[in-house]
Amino acid sequence: MRARRTKRTARLLAVTAAAALCTLGLTAPAGAADTPPPGANNWSCKPDSAHPQPVVLVNGTFKTSYENWLTLSPALVDAGYCVFSFEYGGLETAPVPDSAAELRDFVNAVLGATGAKKVDIVGHSQGGMMPRYYVKFLGGATKVDDLVGIVPSNHGTSNPLALAAGATVCPSCVDQTAGSDFLQKLNSAPEAPVGPDYTAIATKYDEVVLPYTSAFLKGPDSYVTNVLLQDRCPFDTTEHDQAPKSPLVEQWVLNALERNGPADPAFVPRCVNAG
Repeated sequence: MRARRTKRTARLLAVTAAAALCTLGLTAPAGAADTPPPGANNWSCKPDSAHPQPVVLVNGTFKTSYENWLTLSPALVDAGYCVFSFEYGGLETAPVPDSAAELRDFVNAVLGATGAKKVDIVGHSQGGMMPRYYVKFLGGATKVDDLVGIVPSNHGTSNPLALAAGATVCPSCVDQTAGSDFLQKLNSAPEAPVGPDYTAIATKYDEVVLPYTSAFLKGPDSYVTNVLLQDRCPFDTTEHDQAPKSPLVEQWVLNALERNGPADPAFVPRCVNAG
């Protein structure tokens, strides 16, 4: 009887995890786990004076870099940037501090290969939040020029499915649950340490990071910009999983990278419905 109950519990946990991932739009894609997105990881690329910082792309939970950055990576390369990406944390499920240490090592490798003094980081979801740990606790404040978060989980999510996934397969999901010990440490003042310029891009149709305002950061306007896509483009229906592929998001990312400081709050993008 006890054995049957144990098996039944295990099946229930597996089903719960699968349901959580599917509902969150975070199903892990098959294949391409070691394949960089188009244009990325050209280790002979040297930044020019117009684009002095190489861009490191950091994907979201349960995503491969290839899938996450299939659209944005070649767009950044076409704009003149050296672009790099990497896989981390066992499909991004490891505790966030462990993944931040992997990011630290990858950034050091990029700086060594390119000769640049700093990198720009563009991250999606966990990938927009996790670099803040690197900046705040692992020496990244002197090595990151811009940190652009696309629907980042900066203050976690109140979605109960994140905790359900974390209970089975995903310690980083526990870290990203609103109010977690990890987030309390990360968001202790200052949320945005001096060093990088911070741009946080959110959409009111985010179904993963709940509420969507959890993406936003507190900090001086001189180096922190919070962007809600619908403030400029009210008919845009971009959701969480679509955001890295959104032409509207791409415009905000380029605006942030191309100027001194974070994205210009007065920037007026061309509205295109990516929903």
